[in-house]
This record gives sequence, structure tokens and C-alpha cells, in this order.
Amino acid sequence: MKRTFENPIIGDVVHFVKYAQEPGGPDTVLDVDLKPGGGNALHYHRSFDEHFECLAGELQVQVGRQVRTLRPGDTATVPRGVHHRFFSTSSAPTRFRVTISPGHAGFENMLKIAYGMAADGLTDQRSTPKKFWQMGVAVHLSDTNVPGVLGLLMPLLRRAARRAMADGRYEREMAPYTLA
Repeated sequence: MKRTFENPIIGDVVHFVKYAQEPGGPDTVLDVDLKPGGGNALHYHRSFDEHFECLAGELQVQVGRQVRTLRPGDTATVPRGVHHRFFSTSSAPTRFRVTISPGHAGFENMLKIAYGMAADGLTDQRSTPKKFWQMGVAVHLSDTNVPGVLGLLMPLLRRAARRAMADGRYEREMAPYTLA
């Protein structure tokens, strides 16, 4: 099974240390190489916690309203339901480990899909899927939720995802990326 996925648009590389279904406990464990200035937007998950450990460089992790700078060996835990994001303000690359507990096959598949679509030119310059329903599938699979005004789109995104899964678009256009 393939373990390393690269997103050429945002410059991140994700290496799956452990998939949720593999022996050794129910967690998903992945190492992320984050380019300088990289990161993600504020979001939250309802079904799993995330534990971040900085392996190299510096990583900023926002948990709620608090921003912490992690250096090698430092950790931060994000309980489910808490708004969070990670990012780098460093001019050097960052490597960190994320443990998702309990493991989440949908989140794993979303990463494979998102990075595969980016590599195939099917996303915009920020690596967002070009089709609304594809964005909905990514949100649905990964249990990613966004706060604030953008959160008003969540029901529409989930509805678009359900329709795409029911009418075969997901199987034709996105599911093949999960086979990697």
C-alpha cells in the first residue's frame, strides 16, 4: 500500500506511518513535511482528537484561541470539537507527526484524494477542488468542519457529497485515488 503522497501545489508531503486498520492500535499516524509559510485554515473535527509532535523545524499550532510554537520534541493535543489549525511562520521546512485518535479511514482517504487531484491539476491554486461537490466529499469524508460564516456552507457541502456518492460521481472521479 502506498504511504507517501505529495501535493505539488502547496508543496506538502504526507507519509502514512500507520493506517487506522493496521495492527498496533486504532490510530492513524502520519508525518507531514510542511513548506515554509504552509498550513491550513481554522477547522474542527467531531469524531477524533489530534495530537501534534514537532519533529524538525518550528510548527505553530492554534488550539482554540491559544497559539503555541512547537520545536522538536514539543507536543500539542487538540480534543475533538475544538477549533484548531497548524501553520509555519519559519523560513525553514517543518516536519511534524499527527496522531489521529481514533484513526479515521475517511480522513486518510481525503488526503489521498486531495493530493492526487492536486497532482492531476483538478484543484485551484490553493489546492481546493474546482467542483463544489468534490469539496463537499472532502469535507464529508474527513469530518472537517469550519467555524464562522463559512460554516453556513457545511449543510450544502454535505448534501452535495451525498448526491455525488449516490449518483456515481464520487466512484468515477474521486474513489480511484483511494486505491493508491
